[in-house]
Amino acid sequence: MQLLLLAVAPILAISTYIYLHDKHEKEPIGLLLKSFFLGAIVSVLIVLTLYLFTGRFIPVTDKFSVVQQFIQAFFVVALSEEFSKYVIVKYFAQPKKEFNEPYDGIMYAVMVSMGFACTENIMYVFNGGTEVAILRAFTAVPAHATFGILMGYFMGKAKFSKNRFQLNMAGLFLATLFHGAYDFFLFINFIPGISIGAFISLIIGLILSKKAMLRHQNNSHFNTDK
Repeated sequence: MQLLLLAVAPILAISTYIYLHDKHEKEPIGLLLKSFFLGAIVSVLIVLTLYLFTGRFIPVTDKFSVVQQFIQAFFVVALSEEFSKYVIVKYFAQPKKEFNEPYDGIMYAVMVSMGFACTENIMYVFNGGTEVAILRAFTAVPAHATFGILMGYFMGKAKFSKNRFQLNMAGLFLATLFHGAYDFFLFINFIPGISIGAFISLIIGLILSKKAMLRHQNNSHFNTDK
């Protein structure tokens, strides 16, 4: 039970933080929970299915190969995971009438991402214990949140734009880019000190995420201070 609480606590903390920063027109709790559980179950199933194909067609034969680890990070892991989240936001959340301001893109994308991160975190923490739980609470879990915010920023814009496809793709691309960069620097840890790149990419992602949230808050259709 203690490990379960440690695994879930950062997920709940980040989800609550993003929800409280939806200042002008909060989303229905029911839809947010559905998005979360779709991320926790359906998104994970999509990823596992994609891994069956990518593992067969893009095998990693040399774990000390920078090129192979680059492909593994960006195309096998990052693209598969972010695509699985994107599909849920695109086909479940974005069409909803409740998705009625740009910040909602961030809100739903984060909930899907936190659902995925919850399943992933529980598995890692149950295998690795308390130390893994604490480490991931300050690294992998916030990283998934930033990927969701960056994706959701553009998907929020897309809902109210004639360039919906381009903006949706921009969200998927940016989330994949930051996810891939984060993983890549961890995957090539056989190069001494290179792992610091993962933390640098995370910090940059957090800074951009904060700016994205503020911009959508300020540009909200429901912002009476504009």
